[in-house]
Amino acid sequence: MDTNLAIAALSALAQPTRLETFRLLVKAEPDGVAAGELARLVDVPQNTMSAHLGILQRAGIVKSDRQSRSIIYRAELDGFRALTLFLLKDCCNGNAALCAPLIADLTPCCSVEKA
Repeated sequence: MDTNLAIAALSALAQPTRLETFRLLVKAEPDGVAAGELARLVDVPQNTMSAHLGILQRAGIVKSDRQSRSIIYRAELDGFRALTLFLLKDCCNGNAALCAPLIADLTPCCSVEKA
């Protein structure tokens, strides 16, 4: 990911409605959510949601698919993964042990407790 695309993605997420929308889309994976339903869930007019979704799409972190009369939006996980890797690329100067707590915080649901 280049710096300009990373800035676009971070800028897109630096707005409350877009951040909430993106988080809803991540939760809804892999099914996605129709644009009208997103507007209802976030409590914004449909035309406002459409503008927000356009910004998120241009930033490469949301994608859409037409299904019949609806447009279904999904988180573009490859784009978000690229953004995350861009941010963490030089984490801890390459010392993976120093980054381990950060990675562990991202996956608490997958940890197995020892008996």
